[in-house]
Amino acid sequence: MRRTMDILPEVETIRVEANGITFEVDTMGEGDRLVLCLHGFPEHSVSWRFQMPFLAKQGYRVWAPNMRGYGNTDAPKGLKHYQLEVLMEDVGALIDAAEASEVILMAHDWGAVIAWYFAIREIRPLAKLIICNVPHPVPASKAMGSGLEQLKKSWYIFFFQLPWFPERMMAKGSMGDLIRESAATPENYPQDVVALFEENGARRQNLTAMVNYYRALVRGGGAARQKKLGYPVIGTPTLMLWGEEDMALSMATTFGTDAHVSQLTLRYFPGISHWVQQDAPHEANAMIESFLAGEPVPQYASLHRA
Repeated sequence: MRRTMDILPEVETIRVEANGITFEVDTMGEGDRLVLCLHGFPEHSVSWRFQMPFLAKQGYRVWAPNMRGYGNTDAPKGLKHYQLEVLMEDVGALIDAAEASEVILMAHDWGAVIAWYFAIREIRPLAKLIICNVPHPVPASKAMGSGLEQLKKSWYIFFFQLPWFPERMMAKGSMGDLIRESAATPENYPQDVVALFEENGARRQNLTAMVNYYRALVRGGGAARQKKLGYPVIGTPTLMLWGEEDMALSMATTFGTDAHVSQLTLRYFPGISHWVQQDAPHEANAMIESFLAGEPVPQYASLHRA
């Protein structure tokens, strides 16, 4: 299978042993300050193609792994290998392997689900947390229980609980086309990127792994176990970027996040889709730069006019 470095030659792709499996990790930059980027469903590490060079130029070492079951990372068989606890330990083991003195965790979609819980449970120390278009579990749960809007948007989560049938249906489509066609700026998804997304989702073992994240969360009891543990307030400074035209998550899932994150900066992106950091890389990168520098984070409108 092709790699991100086939699209971005300045990226180096390495293999990293962590938590009992081998990860494919895209890397850029040098130094002791690590930005670990976690992609979502049904994506690939190439989804950070706009952020990796930008952050490397800022003096950070950037790692963007393909999560377990994605790209050329191992895809172990069995639901137990995709439990939240295992996925959090993947992140911890990757951080250990990087041997950095400071870690910023940046995540989107399913990567952000893991990142929220990773920060809540304090699996490893984090200097800062950046979340893209996935809500904190408490506001998400409230939105699911308060009306039909989010339940309608979340239909696929329940569909994914079925055995084998979701994989069969997904195999008939194109992951790359799904992402580009639902994006606000399809021109940001050239054919080579779309082809990599499609190839990533064309392998049966990858498809089952992708769906097993959802099965382990619901049918495997991951969400229920985490709920029993409670949700301590996150003390890590957190930047939350949110594309308002998210086809899977309503804005209501973001309301009340500040009650669960003591140092929260939330920025909305009008007209931007779920794929926020790919749809609006200029604005997202400017916000990330300010946040990491400890400066006031600009609003989308002021950056969009620039």
